[in-house]
Amino acid sequence: MPALLAVPNVSEGGDQGVLKRHESAFGRAATVLDRHSDADHSRTVFTLAGAPGPLVESLVAGAAEALETIDMSHYAGAHPAIGALDVCPLVWLDAADRAAARAEAVVAATQIAGLGIPVFLYGELARDPGRAERAYFRNGGLSELWLRMESGELRPDFGPALPHRRAGATLVTARPPLAAFNVELDSGDLEVARAVAAGLRESGGGLPGVRAIGLVLSSGRGQVSTNVHDPLAVPLGRVVERVRELAAPLGARPLEAELVGLAPAGALVDYPADVPIRGFDPDRHVIERRLAAATD
Repeated sequence: MPALLAVPNVSEGGDQGVLKRHESAFGRAATVLDRHSDADHSRTVFTLAGAPGPLVESLVAGAAEALETIDMSHYAGAHPAIGALDVCPLVWLDAADRAAARAEAVVAATQIAGLGIPVFLYGELARDPGRAERAYFRNGGLSELWLRMESGELRPDFGPALPHRRAGATLVTARPPLAAFNVELDSGDLEVARAVAAGLRESGGGLPGVRAIGLVLSSGRGQVSTNVHDPLAVPLGRVVERVRELAAPLGARPLEAELVGLAPAGALVDYPADVPIRGFDPDRHVIERRLAAATD
């Protein structure tokens, strides 16, 4: 079994030709386990598996491809983003690999910075507790990041002092698996989606380790887009039930869900049957099963 995973997110969700090039680059020396694209979010999430060393080689190749093919000056996705390769977490599955993931993340950060892209460390690699959350860098988007870097308020951990003209900046960390999980509502009211997200996220007194934003998709449905930082402690079924509780007084209910990338098997314990996960296939979307299939 490969020692580590990586989950690079690029700020393109619709151009299949560009995304095929990205998949080829990310697969240079690693195994691409999954690719999940969303045109509304203008985002694609790749899940890679590989050994230390070759995995970083693939991440840097993907970063170079993103630099060439994505121009952040035209970014208009619903998902907050500041870079062509927006975030690049290294992921350990076994606690024994935590140190290796942390070390590889720093190597990846230095090499991505070598392409002329400023890199910020976040999460448990942040050099200051105030820089741990991605929102610290993303608030206000890339234009606000430019102003903060130009003023000297914000300095990268690696790379140039200003964003790259096309590629912006990249956020890098090391972490255990999380679940990127979206719940769609039967209401197209943006304020309903935002209110549910506000009550769901940890910072609003909601579920521990949950980050959430509310938006409206091109389909007209409201969506509560979440990251569940510890999906074993807070399974996805619990997230759905909390969305149900928060939406009911607002005249809404959850209809369908979406898993972005892969999740550990324990995240799906006691998942409610009445809010199906669109396109879900345990053999493709459960980390343990997908890895086992890739290494057979």
